[in-house]
Amino acid sequence: STDCRAGFCARTDPHLAAHAARMSPMADHSSKVHAEAPCYETSWLCVFEAVSPYMWSYMGIAFALGISVIGAAWGIFLTGSSIVGGGIKAPRISSKNLVSIIFCEAVAIYGVIMAIIMANKIEGSEIFTVTSKLEGWQAQTMVAGWCMFCVGLSVGFSNLFCGVCVGVSGSGCALADAQRPEMFVKMLIVEIFGSALGLFGVIVGIIQANGATFPKHLA
Repeated sequence: STDCRAGFCARTDPHLAAHAARMSPMADHSSKVHAEAPCYETSWLCVFEAVSPYMWSYMGIAFALGISVIGAAWGIFLTGSSIVGGGIKAPRISSKNLVSIIFCEAVAIYGVIMAIIMANKIEGSEIFTVTSKLEGWQAQTMVAGWCMFCVGLSVGFSNLFCGVCVGVSGSGCALADAQRPEMFVKMLIVEIFGSALGLFGVIVGIIQANGATFPKHLA
């Protein structure tokens, strides 16, 4: 066949024209597939959106419980070693300085309480996939997952530093009590204020967790 445009005529191969006609629908289909590609294929920042919100939630529970237990164990390690060492020369300190061990154990209890509260708030659906256009319940679920993860970090690190604080002050309390018994009550007040740091983290964590709402949606 002959194609004449702007006064210029060129011969067109019919086989090439037929091949171009067949490839045109395929090009349209590929453009549609590319438009509906998952977000993690177009931007690295969308990787956070591609992770399941329930994964974020259970990671937050793991951080809240695990880091709190690390803080409690660290505090008990510091306090217990000083009580045992000081109790060799002054056996009377072994009983009343067990209060420091109780304060350290309370840090782990804070983490357990928050883990239970967070676990009870999670309500999953049968299937959850991130599409190119999010629905209302999908966006709400994703925000709830990120919120639960941040709650775990807040509570976990608050209890970690609280446990270290109580452990160091409890260790000093045991050693000071072994030398001067009148120092016990004064150092005990320091431990009480140190133990309140973990309680602050729990209070703020509960307030944050109230903002995480998992919609009851069955896909």
